[in-house]
Amino acid sequence: MRLYNREDELEQLREWSEQASKGTAHLTTVVGRRRVGKTALLNKTFPQNTAAAASIYLFVSRKQESLLCEEFVEQIRTVLNIPIFGQPARLREVMEILLQFSITTPVTVILDEFQDIQRVNRAFFSELQDLWDRYRQQSRMHLICCGSLYSLMTRLFQDGREPLFGRADHRINLQPLRCRYIAQMLNDRQEFTPEKLLQWYMLSGGVPKYLEWLFNIDPASDLWSQLINEHSLVIEEGHYRLAEEFGPEHGTYFSILAAIASGSKSRPEIESLLGISVGPQLDRLENEFDIISRNRPVLSIPGTRLVKYRIADAFLAFWFRFIYKHRSAVEIGNFPFIHKVIERDYPTWSGHWLEEIVREVIAETGEYNIVGSYWERGNQNEIDLVAVNELDKKVLIAEIKRNPKNIRKTHLQEKATKLVQQLKGYDIEYRGFSLDDLADWF
Repeated sequence: MRLYNREDELEQLREWSEQASKGTAHLTTVVGRRRVGKTALLNKTFPQNTAAAASIYLFVSRKQESLLCEEFVEQIRTVLNIPIFGQPARLREVMEILLQFSITTPVTVILDEFQDIQRVNRAFFSELQDLWDRYRQQSRMHLICCGSLYSLMTRLFQDGREPLFGRADHRINLQPLRCRYIAQMLNDRQEFTPEKLLQWYMLSGGVPKYLEWLFNIDPASDLWSQLINEHSLVIEEGHYRLAEEFGPEHGTYFSILAAIASGSKSRPEIESLLGISVGPQLDRLENEFDIISRNRPVLSIPGTRLVKYRIADAFLAFWFRFIYKHRSAVEIGNFPFIHKVIERDYPTWSGHWLEEIVREVIAETGEYNIVGSYWERGNQNEIDLVAVNELDKKVLIAEIKRNPKNIRKTHLQEKATKLVQQLKGYDIEYRGFSLDDLADWF
């Protein structure tokens, strides 16, 4: 599967390597959730063993420092043809070899899963600071530090208490593909329909790895039986992605995410269901792991308690709702049961993601500076879409349904009564959007 919508990042990375080759060293951080395509982007941008400028990709695996150094040294000898005598046992030594090499030969060095160095030798962050400060002016290296934990990578390079604070020259936060690129994929395959676009968005959230899985499914056969079966990678994907990150507390985190996926959106609802306090875990899921997002009603006052949590990653939301929740059926291999549950709940579940698509499309028009949803205490008077242009004093209030026949504008106007009171002087437009609109937009 080819890369979609990564041209700007690819061009920028190559430009920074070119700049480093002509002057002082550059350090770039690349962050993004797992499976979003960071490694694919870097390997596409800097293919090894080519006639292009020298580059080397080094993956930071969680092993003893001496063993990791042995692996790196072998790659350096093979890829860059640098004669290394003896066997360096410290990452500092390996990095200094590369920096010395870069004085005479421009090189791009990629350290993937950079944050995991703290599990190998946390002192390396201070050692790298010392090496970088000493060699930077004479080096022609473009060092790319790539990581999957957004908050940890941010802290390593932007927290004034960390040794690498202020050392990064550039930053790329790689995002999942937006809906229009999923539509482009489907159009390229001549398979576009509004329903299929919604399915692919709902199951992938624009994460390239999951789109690749969908890409390889036979469109003429049943989707659910191909996607969810005893041989499917989908079954263990949630555990694979999250269990190690969460550590010993992964059971608690999984329970919280399962509760959110099943409809418990507020902290009181989650705590009532689980019977425990979850404040610290919700904070880490949002700010450290970047898995959930905190949503407030449009135009709500700062500090409002009208907060709803949602799983930001569409695939994980699906996995916790339909795979993890029914793990007993998974354990006995009763996959047809899961298929039936999905088919039963699909209209409602996919409707939530249709709302996400419409909000994304409206935000991309550039006509509004605030785009979100609205509700009142007790989840009363919920409105799917509220878009506000504070400059031109105009507001779009909309209902979003799979079936256009279910849109009731009169009811929408009634639900918006209190909201409209906050919008005196604004021109207000009421609209309805449905699955059919996707055909016109994409």
